[in-house]
Amino acid sequence: MKYTDQELNRIYWHSRRGMLELDVLLMPFAKEIFPTLDDDNQLRYIKLLECEDQDMFQWFMQKSRPQDTEIAAIVDYILERVQPG
Repeated sequence: MKYTDQELNRIYWHSRRGMLELDVLLMPFAKEIFPTLDDDNQLRYIKLLECEDQDMFQWFMQKSRPQDTEIAAIVDYILERVQPG
């Protein structure tokens, strides 16, 4: 799916969660990797952004797993590709 610059900016800013642990993963991912994803993974990422910050924190710190297999797939994808720091 082709997103406009305005839509990409919205996705990028929606990736900013205000929690450092999430921001260091999601913001670089949204800026650098999201535009290169296939349609399915782009939709998974947008679905992930609708989740609660506390849930995402638990998933990215690998303290729990998402029940939704689509969200679990994008969480794994992000963890494989973005190294904080």
